Amino acid sequence: MNDAALSAEHYAQMAAAIRYLRAQQAQQPSLAEVAAQVGLSEFHFQRLFSRWVGVSPKRFLQFLTKERAKAALKASQSLLEASFSAGLSGPGRLHDLLVTCEAMSPGEIKAQGAGLTIGFGTACSPFGAVLLAWTARGLCHLAFFDDDGTLAQAELQRLWPQAQMCAEQAAAQAYAARIFAPAGHSQPLNLLLRGSNFQLQVWQALLATQPGQVLGYAQLANLAGKPKAARAVGSALAANTLGFLIPCHRVIRETGEVGQFRWGSERKELMQGWEAAHTICDKRSAE
Repeated sequence: MNDAALSAEHYAQMAAAIRYLRAQQAQQPSLAEVAAQVGLSEFHFQRLFSRWVGVSPKRFLQFLTKERAKAALKASQSLLEASFSAGLSGPGRLHDLLVTCEAMSPGEIKAQGAGLTIGFGTACSPFGAVLLAWTARGLCHLAFFDDDGTLAQAELQRLWPQAQMCAEQAAAQAYAARIFAPAGHSQPLNLLLRGSNFQLQVWQALLATQPGQVLGYAQLANLAGKPKAARAVGSALAANTLGFLIPCHRVIRETGEVGQFRWGSERKELMQGWEAAHTICDKRSAE
């Protein structure tokens, strides 16, 4: 089994472990009990979990509590104020990934992909299987799926009905390797965005946030320069078809609840915890 496939298998095991930890949080299950739930030995589970996320299972669970989420929301305010001062003209950073964006024109969106050749393929990621699609101008689609990928491919075709689709599995796996590369090993990546002006503003604002950071809908509306549009922000997040790269998983409710996510709330929680843990690990290794 290659590294990508192993990563996807590990995601499934870690998701099951987190489900159990959350359900049994009040009972504070032992490491052995959690390991048994995912069919691993205590030693193997501890080693696997620490390698996947960089911290112990119980420490990881702490990143997913409502109390920590509320504290993170409060701490985000100063970071957001700094973003306001700096503006959103510079490229966003995701892990160590330099992301640049190009928006499609209204005419191009209306054409529904006519004249475009779109490459697509599936790959494995730390958060399960992904469907990726791209044009000569950049990556235009990244969707997670938990089945055989048929529905995800149908959705891609629905979004670009007039485009010529070209299956390129090797290229998709190369894209995934770039996107989910360890810190310090990423390469620049261009995104091709299709959306309304408001949606583009929200997505660009998200690119100004940092891994491990969370923010509320009202905070994101402020960051996008639309302070009275907190409710509309939700629709922009739901329209995002570039999962993880446009990091809508960082937006939570002001109550600390994780909230909805196009690719599942559980995956959203795992992304948040994974980013928070890796951010802490990266800081420690830099000291």
